[in-house]
Amino acid sequence: MPSPFPGMDPYLEGYLWPDVHQALANKFRQQLAPQIQPNYVARLEISVIEDTTFTAEVGVMYPDVEVLKIKPPPPPPPPAPAGGAAVLEAEAILTAPLTIPLPQVRLVSVEIRDVAQNQLVTCIEILSPVNKREPHLSQYRLKRLRLHEAGVHLLEIDLLRRGSRPWTHPRIPDTPYLALLTRAEIPAVEVWPIRLQDKLPLLPVPLRPPDKDATLDLAAALTAVYDEAYYHLSIDYAQEPPPPPLAEEETAWSRGQIKIEK
Repeated sequence: MPSPFPGMDPYLEGYLWPDVHQALANKFRQQLAPQIQPNYVARLEISVIEDTTFTAEVGVMYPDVEVLKIKPPPPPPPPAPAGGAAVLEAEAILTAPLTIPLPQVRLVSVEIRDVAQNQLVTCIEILSPVNKREPHLSQYRLKRLRLHEAGVHLLEIDLLRRGSRPWTHPRIPDTPYLALLTRAEIPAVEVWPIRLQDKLPLLPVPLRPPDKDATLDLAAALTAVYDEAYYHLSIDYAQEPPPPPLAEEETAWSRGQIKIEK
């Protein structure tokens, strides 16, 4: 069963997102590798970071971390009644604080490298919730700057409505989803604003001159990922999508789409 949405499905933005993120990166590589060979290769760059502000995602991306919530200690046992049998309590030999590790987030990006020297030519970033809130938002902005200074093309794809985007400019539309391309050594960006109602675009993936751009079919990638993972079995479209709430007109439109698919 396909997604009822022609473009991005907002129901994928919750606890399914880590799976969607990784699957999209793999699908991007599958699309690009035949186009860019034999002079370039597409590789997955995987990093694991601790989500130090994970509480913002409890109930959204982390539905199963109830154990991490602080609960009041159990009440002490009632005292033994007078004349009752004495109970011998064993004293603990050692006590230590319970340390609960922070949730770890696996981030996957796609790197285009030249075969001759294995140099990074283009980086494709699929934004994650952790990239869109501090402290990792500032770290990601620094990464963007370093890539630009190193002469690397950067294609960024934001399919998440929540969080703060790493770029700010009055001419960039405030649409739910967005793709942005920064070409190396060019002081301008190319922007693809994406509304909820829009089909996902074809995106150029620049290489080194004189090689022409490769093409990333974002719509085909998401459709394949959705179908291969049978995401419809994990989604209850009768419920509201993950936060933030849709705008009033988006809510009415999305309900119409879901009814059409039914």
